[in-house]
Amino acid sequence: MVQRVLITQEACNIIDQLRDQFGPLMFHQSGGCCDGSSPMCFPQGELMINENDVWLGEIHRCDFFMSRDQFEYWKHTQLTVDIVKGRGASFSLEIPLGIRFVIKSRLFTDEEMAALVPAKGGHEMT
Repeated sequence: MVQRVLITQEACNIIDQLRDQFGPLMFHQSGGCCDGSSPMCFPQGELMINENDVWLGEIHRCDFFMSRDQFEYWKHTQLTVDIVKGRGASFSLEIPLGIRFVIKSRLFTDEEMAALVPAKGGHEMT
């Protein structure tokens, strides 16, 4: 199966740091205000997930969700979570570290589209 969302080792290292401090974590990419389409990291369960969200997969033991509206634009794209230096304008947990999570993307091939891990509605995860 082809994964919809991947993660770099550098981002995994930051997740480990954050997990030590905050416990289990989750990601959400809303495409809204603040850092636009940057993925945001929260303590697991802090952000309420519902039928307006889609579960894309798990990265480094963290569920990754996206708003359903944004998913319609990104459903043909594999996402990779990475980090960059600089403070973002979001409420994401990594911001005080002087870094932020970012998304790198590429289009799936036709063969990959046929082998994708199914996305699930957020209400299916609770």
